[in-house]
Amino acid sequence: MKLETTSWPSSYDGRAQSRKGFFTDTSVCIGCKACEVACKEWNQIPMKVNGFTGKSYDNSLHLDADRWRHVAFIEQGKRSALPQGGSAGEDSPGKSSGLPQRESAGALSLGPKVHLRDVSVDAESAETLVDVAARGGMLEAGLQTYQEGDGLRFLMASDVCKHCTDAACLEVCPTGALFRTEFGTVVVQEDICNGCGYCVPACPFGVLGQREDDGRVWKCTLCYDRLRDDKEPACAQACPTNSIQFGELAELRERAEHRLATLQAAGQTRAQLYLADEDDGVGGAGAFFLLLDEPETYGLPPDPVDTRHDLGTIWAATGAAALALGGALLAAAFGGRRA
Repeated sequence: MKLETTSWPSSYDGRAQSRKGFFTDTSVCIGCKACEVACKEWNQIPMKVNGFTGKSYDNSLHLDADRWRHVAFIEQGKRSALPQGGSAGEDSPGKSSGLPQRESAGALSLGPKVHLRDVSVDAESAETLVDVAARGGMLEAGLQTYQEGDGLRFLMASDVCKHCTDAACLEVCPTGALFRTEFGTVVVQEDICNGCGYCVPACPFGVLGQREDDGRVWKCTLCYDRLRDDKEPACAQACPTNSIQFGELAELRERAEHRLATLQAAGQTRAQLYLADEDDGVGGAGAFFLLLDEPETYGLPPDPVDTRHDLGTIWAATGAAALALGGALLAAAFGGRRA
């Protein structure tokens, strides 16, 4: 299992600590947002109000300079064998809901249309939202279900900086503001950051952001100050269900494998580990996740790649092309003289 990075632990000359990280088990996340609050309080992150977003109970939307933890809410509905027309439990001849005839599970959103991923009902033509729910097959199946069921489920996950093994943000920083700590985590030194913003597009997860008042970049530090005092990060300490687990990365990955096997044996066939593979595009991450669905469902890239990943290949191809062009020019020059 790959834990070493380009600058850790070799650059610490024996003072490196065991690599620390997060394992987020989304199957037990209840969406309480205690981690978001604890992160803001401990790190004194400025308040940011987005207001009502219309995206379920998600009012924080994404990670940025003023939000280092983000709890995502994904509503999924599954259809049951209910009649498609009229109210719950009755058929209405001549009145079609326009529902596809196949099983579907997906994200629910309320607006001009109510969507169950690829199942869509025109809310304006329905008498009540109960009718809409019934036509989507959600009523008898149980709107009260939690996490997994035949009706509606919430997929909740607390997102954070991934502290990648191959961290492009760190490598493109021209001032050294981003550095690898003795714990193998990636931290921004705000007093050195000049606000150039090179790291922002380099991150394949869109984690980093710049504050509007000064342009500097801010992100999760994995509570570096607390680690140095032998304390766990504020978010992990505040999590009431142990969804956010902190510890030595090697131990966390082993624990995650056992948890994944348990869930899959229980019927969660779509459950998977995300960013726990050292052969992925970022060399694995210091913050990895157990997901109950595909990464795209949670707004995560399915195949993230370190933006520097192919630089060696690109430069090699460029060099080969330059040599080929040079050879062609020389051949043309000497060939022309002979003629």
